[in-house]
Amino acid sequence: MSRTDAAGQTVLVTGATGFTGGYLIDALNAAGFVTYGTVQRHEAERYPTFVQADLLNASSISKLISRYAPNYIIHLAAISFVAHGSAEEIYRTNILGTRNLLEAAAACGSIKRVILASSGNIYGPASLLPINEQAPLFAMNDYAVSKIAMEQLANLYCSDFSISIIRPFNYTGVGQSDRFLVPKIVNAFRCRQDVLELGNLDVSRDISDVRDIAAAYVMLLACEPTGIVNLCSGSEISLRSIIAACAEMTGHMPEIRANPDFTRANDVARLVGDNSKLRSLMPAWSARPFAETLDWMLTYAK
Repeated sequence: MSRTDAAGQTVLVTGATGFTGGYLIDALNAAGFVTYGTVQRHEAERYPTFVQADLLNASSISKLISRYAPNYIIHLAAISFVAHGSAEEIYRTNILGTRNLLEAAAACGSIKRVILASSGNIYGPASLLPINEQAPLFAMNDYAVSKIAMEQLANLYCSDFSISIIRPFNYTGVGQSDRFLVPKIVNAFRCRQDVLELGNLDVSRDISDVRDIAAAYVMLLACEPTGIVNLCSGSEISLRSIIAACAEMTGHMPEIRANPDFTRANDVARLVGDNSKLRSLMPAWSARPFAETLDWMLTYAK
């Protein structure tokens, strides 16, 4: 979509203050869209340009959608940390919050399309890699269950507007909480920690750069895919190779200790996605080398 086509088109981004939201807002603005980002009440003072919204309050979100009448919605708001302590909060936010949003959007009448952020986590331990969109789903945690339910929920609204369900695999970058694995590792090398405690070291993941993820969301507004699309790099990197790369870049190597408290039950050993559909929709999109992402994170931190 050119800047001319995007001019005047409005996009509501839920979860705009989360890790992905800031990068996406910047990318949308650069593309020429008019953007509205949602913010929770306790964050409102920190983000005065965003609009306050409570997805768990159906009346509140209905009024917000009616007031701004966006052309597009990109729904990022969710509890995305797999090890989040409250299953109830995961289900309420990721399912009920999404339902309230879609119900309000259906009543608005201005919505052309909604993009829902699901997760590659819902595939679980696939027997055939890389994983394409037709692979069976196998939830291994409450987060994955909530995202599968959210996808099913979307079927109730597919006659009201176009819905695209995007399944991002792992991604990282500057600003991600060190509760997540890659920022935790980067922080240990940046701060030259003596000891780095990790869980299972024998895992590999498909990990993208958050800047590429944000760019993909913007491109998806233009190509208007229907159904489900994997959002991933299409290649995997092992945890041990991430550690080795950080050591080479920093000249430092902490003692690596296995901590059983950081090992999840039912952890998936390998997770890598097939991005053939994504690339067929937008040939101009590419995933940068992961070493470039690590260098960015380490350099920025310094």
